[in-house]
Amino acid sequence: MCYIADGRSGACDRYANEGGQLVRLDLLTILERQPAQLADNVVPFLNEDQSWDGNPVTCKEQFVTAVGAGTTYPDYKPAPFIVASTTDGIDMVTVVTEGIFSYCGAKVKIDTDRHIGAECSVVRAKGEPIGHVTTGEYGSQMLSIGGVHHLTGGGKKEGRITCSSLMELCNGEAVELTIDGGSELIVQANKPPVINRITEDRMRVGCGSATVGMFASQWKGLVDEVVVVDDHITGVMSEHQAGKVIGWEKTGIKVKGRRSTPGRYFQVAEPGNGWGGTDLQDPLTILSEFDTKIAKPGQSMLMVSTTGEHFAYYELDENLVPIQLDIPARLQQSINRIEENCEPALCSVLFMGGAGGSLRSGVTENPVKLTRSVQNAITRVTCGGAPTYRWPGGGITVMADVSRMPNNSFGYVPTPALVAPIEFTLTLADYEDLGGHMDHIVPINDALKGDMGPQNDHILKGQIRVGSHAENPWPVGK
Repeated sequence: MCYIADGRSGACDRYANEGGQLVRLDLLTILERQPAQLADNVVPFLNEDQSWDGNPVTCKEQFVTAVGAGTTYPDYKPAPFIVASTTDGIDMVTVVTEGIFSYCGAKVKIDTDRHIGAECSVVRAKGEPIGHVTTGEYGSQMLSIGGVHHLTGGGKKEGRITCSSLMELCNGEAVELTIDGGSELIVQANKPPVINRITEDRMRVGCGSATVGMFASQWKGLVDEVVVVDDHITGVMSEHQAGKVIGWEKTGIKVKGRRSTPGRYFQVAEPGNGWGGTDLQDPLTILSEFDTKIAKPGQSMLMVSTTGEHFAYYELDENLVPIQLDIPARLQQSINRIEENCEPALCSVLFMGGAGGSLRSGVTENPVKLTRSVQNAITRVTCGGAPTYRWPGGGITVMADVSRMPNNSFGYVPTPALVAPIEFTLTLADYEDLGGHMDHIVPINDALKGDMGPQNDHILKGQIRVGSHAENPWPVGK
């Protein structure tokens, strides 16, 4: 139902009308098996100014991805490419199509200890709700973006902004987000998060208890007490099992908060952007008065956060009140060690989509057979050649790391819905058992020349070759 005038492109910028021919505007992406070459090293292959010179392919192994291939919609016909190849002497088939996903979204992992918003808080882009904060993970905050309810269940603007934000995130672009009652974020795959206009440098080495355990022996004999401040589990060395095992003496320290097991405290402060992901600017506020029967004047104490970003050194005066002093050189190395053990903070974006709908008809006339074949690991599912994780249970619900996919793998249709590449690879024998479209199989060399077979009503603008991502297994064969 999209009408394109001659010489114009469609609303989705994916197709154009050139002299009465429907043309797919994005270049078809071909992977070449070159593990040392990363996927963002793009080499032009064929474009509108070049023609096929008749030479065979220039690399030993190639894989036709779905990026730029076109779609089967309205799904009555076979997929745009059904490609035959041979790997290790085995005849293989890869079914290639750009899926139109209304049921899709992104899971975003943000490496930071800082509090960005309460769980279930609404995430917005340009003022529109596009997702929510979900359960945090070890050293990271998590967002769930998109989904069918935001794409189709709200107003037109909500759906449009959700779709455009998803596409930008999945294409590796920076997206500005706000969280109700929380932070302002700039999120970009494989880049450090920017939180309230501050670029995050590192994620924490561990929780407070873990930090105490990891560095207990390195602090022994250098300081009388260590408190590692953390929003989740604050660690206290003299009470902790690690301290007890190595013979750490009691200090009479008293910590506010909910005591868990010895030396481990929950809820010492509210979440925030201060020490260890709390709202603390002064860490002494989590301490009560020292026990006068145990504590001694001159007793030393190091308080440090789980990233080493915040640290302070104290000694007790005659009244057993902690007085802040310059940190001694003997303790600086341990602070540096904490920083050294903190990994760089990054944003990770995983595309997540349900492929259990009508696009399966592009693979087989009996769609449930494809579902069962994927569930039984007979058919391998990739996205732009990148490996996917398939969720157990019914349907074909997959996740893929967008940073391991070719550049600009994602598009959109004004439905609104995201367009994502998806490939199904299996042996030729298994494809025949699947009830696949055997009459539409095209040898890979023909596909590389632009021959899509008899099933397509559009032509390709051209091709590009892309080195396979170094971390990706080759999508065909072992």
